[in-house]
Amino acid sequence: MIDDRVRAMQWSPEKLEAVAERDARLALAEDLGIDADRWPSKPLALDLSGALLPSDEQVSAEVISREAGIFCGSAWALTVCRLVSDGIECVLPYRDGERIGAGDTIAKLEGSPAELVGVERALLNFLQLMSGTATKARAYADAVAHTNAQVFDTRKTVPGLRAAQKYAVFCGGCHNHRMGLFDAYLLKENHLMAMGGVEGALEALGRDSRGFPVQVEVESMGELESALQAGAKLIMLDNFSLETTREAVRHVAGRAALEASGDVTFQTIAELAETGVDRISVGDLTKRVDPLDLSMRFVG
Repeated sequence: MIDDRVRAMQWSPEKLEAVAERDARLALAEDLGIDADRWPSKPLALDLSGALLPSDEQVSAEVISREAGIFCGSAWALTVCRLVSDGIECVLPYRDGERIGAGDTIAKLEGSPAELVGVERALLNFLQLMSGTATKARAYADAVAHTNAQVFDTRKTVPGLRAAQKYAVFCGGCHNHRMGLFDAYLLKENHLMAMGGVEGALEALGRDSRGFPVQVEVESMGELESALQAGAKLIMLDNFSLETTREAVRHVAGRAALEASGDVTFQTIAELAETGVDRISVGDLTKRVDPLDLSMRFVG
């Protein structure tokens, strides 16, 4: 259930499966009170309430969305089911990134009653969080669609679920900033202070960035000019006002890509995008997420 667009990004099917495996094991281990690295052959034997239910008959269940949004989390849902039991069949009618409506059935499951209640919470948690994140990302992407600006996420994610949330941001139509501290240079206020300013920081980096992107954060028009003079090609405007952002765009005139950042909300992003910046980073995409309202019920 992985969209072909994923293959053009860092989100290969292999990576998604690996991340989903790790996340699902941790989520189920929390429920079962076990070590995620020591997976038991019969994990359901540790489910106190589930052990009271029949394990030798088959039932069906459906996951219903109570509100409209963007579906996301297929690899995580399928992995949760597989880890609990090979006997569970899980069918997902929607692909990651597709719109769903209130009342839509977004998952159909078959298995024993014990198996299905065993997957319920972990499966719903992933689908709710990831679909909620993708839904918010879609709203932000739509809000700037009339401009050339692109919306990026940040590292302000739920601890341990960064990859899941960033994948959901991608499925919602926005873009991923660096994954962590290992895949891009971002020289922020404290870096610059400790290294004698923009010039000193870029000089320390030297000519060889090892192929990683290099971005410099600035807090004033003076720092912006210093970054330009030092050869910066990707510059983050930290908490610039709308008027100063417009001034920065005019001043740079295409010599570097500009990213606006700092206290961006859904109410302010359209006007910010209209200043002419190339990128806008939004912590709100992953920091304040309303999970999509989902429910699982036995049917038939």
